[in-house]
Amino acid sequence: MKADALRGHLDGLLLATLDGRQLHGYAIIEALQQRSGGAVDLPTGTVYPALRRLERAGYVCSEWSTVGGRRRRTYRLTRSGMGTLHAERRAWREFTAAIEGVLGDVVTPA
Repeated sequence: MKADALRGHLDGLLLATLDGRQLHGYAIIEALQQRSGGAVDLPTGTVYPALRRLERAGYVCSEWSTVGGRRRRTYRLTRSGMGTLHAERRAWREFTAAIEGVLGDVVTPA
């Protein structure tokens, strides 16, 4: 799945991936791949700018740590980010229900 196909949903995907955990950028990319069965494979050039934008918006916060001699920036949701994630999930359920109503199989009464 290309980044263009995910336009408008990237923030929700990143926030959901961070729900309940603190991850560094590459671990976020791996988690997206794993949770989507490999369908979502985003380049670092898409994910890192989005994480910085979410941080500026106050939805995630980050901190530097050293793991195995390497410095890593880890991200976690803020309280505001949790609220935004809940809103994103609600909007997604409404969107998918509406699209399913149009694209789903229509059963015609006999």
